[in-house]
Amino acid sequence: MKMQSSLKVTIVTVCYNSELVIEKTMDSVLEQDYDNIEYIIVDGKSTDGTIKIVDTYREKFLERGYEFRVISEPDKGIYDAMNKGVSLAAGKVIGLINSGDWYEPEAVSCMVSYYNKHGFDMFYADLRIWRKNKSVIKKAKLQSYVTTRDWNHPTTFITKAIYQDFQYACRGIYDDWDLVLRIRKGDKKIVICNKVLANFCFGGVSNRKNMKAAFLRFKERYRIYRENGYSRLYFFECAIMETVKYLMA
Repeated sequence: MKMQSSLKVTIVTVCYNSELVIEKTMDSVLEQDYDNIEYIIVDGKSTDGTIKIVDTYREKFLERGYEFRVISEPDKGIYDAMNKGVSLAAGKVIGLINSGDWYEPEAVSCMVSYYNKHGFDMFYADLRIWRKNKSVIKKAKLQSYVTTRDWNHPTTFITKAIYQDFQYACRGIYDDWDLVLRIRKGDKKIVICNKVLANFCFGGVSNRKNMKAAFLRFKERYRIYRENGYSRLYFFECAIMETVKYLMA
């Protein structure tokens, strides 16, 4: 049964040369059990068949009753593309699901239920992580000790009002975590849901198995903690996280 609501939700998918994975992501948006959705795809001027595939979905989204918009132009990286999508969003709440990742069918309706009941500036939930045909559940938590282990980007929804004050900095691969830390520092209302609402596959830039890349990610993660006022002890948090990601990749 599909949920109807006056709350408009915008979903943004950023992609580049994603012809092998974009359909899974779009299908998961198309199959949401919620009606009031605007879907924006921001493509970085792909050179493969990504846009041709996206175009085959246009009628499907319109028939479903979703607003559907596609932008294909060069960008300055994934977070620049995310900022573009967010700036175009008409929804009161915005979710970002990257190409290759996918939502559970009740992702949006569950989030909307939490918004209607609790209100929030930012929301996130549990995530299923897929690695070599096996999956693990990464739980969402909200606690005083701040760590990426408790937060899941593909399940995150942030209000348009917050995005008007906080944008992705476009400085490095962990700009999403930098945004979360700035939102936390701004004393905004954050709500979590302990239910799997999205799926994530290993293999992106943030988890490639390369020692040099892992070291650069460590430096970037540590920089973000320090710039947001966190202790030098987060050196060890960053080292542990990048080691685990290196071993799991």
